[in-house]
This record gives sequence, structure tokens and C-alpha cells, in this order.
Amino acid sequence: MADDFQIFVKPVGAACNLACRYCYYLGKKDLYRSAGTLKMSGDILEKYIKQHIDASYDDPVFFSWHGGEPLLAGIDFYKKAVALQKKYLPSGRAAVNGIQTNGTLLNDEWGHFLKLENFITGISIDGPADLHDKHRLTPAGQKTFEKVLKGYKVLRKHEITTEILCVLSSDNSPYPSEVYNFFRSIGAIYLTFLPLVERDYSKTSGVTDASVSPDKYGQFLSSVFDEWIMQDIGKIKIQIFEEALRAAFNQEHTLCIFKVDCGGVPVIEHNGDFYSCDHFVDREHFIGNINRSSLEDLLASQGQKAFGLAKSKTLPRYCVDCDVLSMCNGECPKNRFITTPGGEPGLNYLCAGYKLFFNHCKPFIEALREIWLQQQTTGSLSPDA
Repeated sequence: MADDFQIFVKPVGAACNLACRYCYYLGKKDLYRSAGTLKMSGDILEKYIKQHIDASYDDPVFFSWHGGEPLLAGIDFYKKAVALQKKYLPSGRAAVNGIQTNGTLLNDEWGHFLKLENFITGISIDGPADLHDKHRLTPAGQKTFEKVLKGYKVLRKHEITTEILCVLSSDNSPYPSEVYNFFRSIGAIYLTFLPLVERDYSKTSGVTDASVSPDKYGQFLSSVFDEWIMQDIGKIKIQIFEEALRAAFNQEHTLCIFKVDCGGVPVIEHNGDFYSCDHFVDREHFIGNINRSSLEDLLASQGQKAFGLAKSKTLPRYCVDCDVLSMCNGECPKNRFITTPGGEPGLNYLCAGYKLFFNHCKPFIEALREIWLQQQTTGSLSPDA
């Protein structure tokens, strides 16, 4: 069996019913232009599920469905996936499914199914309508907020565990209170803020105008953190805050971007192709195909191991000496394209923002650690308390 991993499965590849301006995956269709349909076949689906179960130590075994827009595969595809999971799971083991959607295709039929089969569902919303509709548009350029909110209400109606994914760009990052209060107003419980970093080699900054600036990113997180501490700690789970708080309890990071090494979140495309990471679906990072190699062998391959270890091996000295290294570990390799103050390459574009935020929340984390240590003999305190 393989070490801890999470696979982003692309049942319809990069196919999507939207054309979000910042989507980094739509262009991946170019890799398969001559392949015909982008929908995963039943044979590959069965092979993948069996191999995933065989490779996993976890109980429950976690399956993660992504796109493009994975709902385009159709509800019958996921009914078959669930049936295959039940077929191949050994007695006493269970499966949990997660799916990430733009929300526009959700209806009561989907809601009933997702609830019945206990799918954890992520939905992409970038804040209130005026901010969300800056980037999340249809191919015809139409706004999507109302359709997405309707889909979110379907998830709420069916009491489905829902995580909101909010992409932070130059448009919404200046408005932390407005964005956070909007999510509070619609009953968000699980919330992830994903910084938008798009390369533009023609600009001095190296990124597009839509990309979030490091300072605005750090200020946004710090501002929301203060509001969260005052009103919502224990009620709303914000992924990066939960990761930061793990430091108080000497726990390892669960989020791949903050782990010492990466490589534990590869991609399987609709045809069984295995790539090192969602952000590195290209020929350079193509490892193999589950039709020719087992998933366990692909996860343990030298190419995948080298990809994962490169994260820590290429850290600049500036990072190694940083007082918040353990909270960041250089973040995602895709963002490590600027130079340090001393001119060393490989610094993360968002470094200044992370330093601002992690140093901002550090006093609270240290105080929490002290309380936890004092309560070791009388009780327990954890990030879930």
C-alpha cells in the first residue's frame, strides 16, 4: 500500500460549462484535442477505483472528483462509482467522496444523491454578486452568481456537508469584511481562500493584473482572522486558519501546500493518465497511465518521488532561516518564481503575505499552545474544540 495520498480525479477532464477568466485548467483540453470524448469510460473508472482501494491505507478511503466541471459526467457516472466502491471495498472498510463543483448544475436530483451517498461537496463562490461575477462567467460572458447561489441553496436544503472555495484576486482581496460577512450571512461552515497567482512574463511583477498582491493577501487573511477570532472560532472552519492552529498542538499539516514535501495530491485524467499535481498537468510531469501501471506503482515511482522532494530540496536559504518556516514550508512550488532579497531564486511570490499573516496570528497560537499545555493533565483542547 502507498503512503498518505489524495488523488484529484478528472472524470470529464477540463470540460466545463463555464469559462472563468482565471481558470488554469481549461487549457488542459489542448493535451487531448485528438482524443474525442473527455468523459472517463466505465472500464477506466472501475480500474481506477479498484487500484485506489488497493493502494490506500486510509479508512475511510477518500475519493476526490474534480474538473473542469465534474457534474458534467452525469449522475449515473457517480452512481456507478459508488457501486464500484462498494464492490471492491473489503469488509469493514468504507469510502467517502468529495466533489468540487461550480454549482450551476445542481438541482434536487443531485441534492438527493449527494446526501444519500454522503458526498462532501465543494462549491466555488468568490463573494457577493459584484465580486463573484468579475471572473466567474459563462462562455458567452454571462454572470453566474444567481445560478451558483441557487445551487448552494440546493446543498443547504439537502443538508449536504459543503465547503465554499473562494478565489482571492485583485478584485475581492481589498474587501475582507464584505467578503467574509457575505459568507457568514449565507451560513458558511467550511471556507477556503485560494490565492490567485497567474503568470504573465510580460509584466515586471511576473503576474497578471487579476492576481492577488502578496500584501493584499496577507492583509485580507489577517483582517478575516481577527473577525473570526472575535465571532466565529469553533463555528466556522477556515482552512488556512485551521492549518495555522495546528502549530499550537504540534500537529503536522494536512494541506499539501504547507507540507514539507509534496507529491501526495496527483491527478488522474479521464483516460487514466497520471500527473504529478493539479498545477503541473503537462508532458514534463506525466508519470504514466493506470492502464499500464498500477496506481500504487505510479505513486511510488521515482518521478513522483523526485517531484515531491524537490519542494524542500530547492528551498532558498532565506526560507530555511525564516521564523515561520514551519507554518509555510515554502508553500506551493508553482508560486516559487521570485528572488529573495539576497538575489537567490525560488522564493514564493506570496512570501510577504504569508509572513504578514502568520506573524499576525502567531501571538494567538502561542497563547493557545500555553493553555493546551496547562490543560494536558486535566483535559484536552484541540483545534476542533
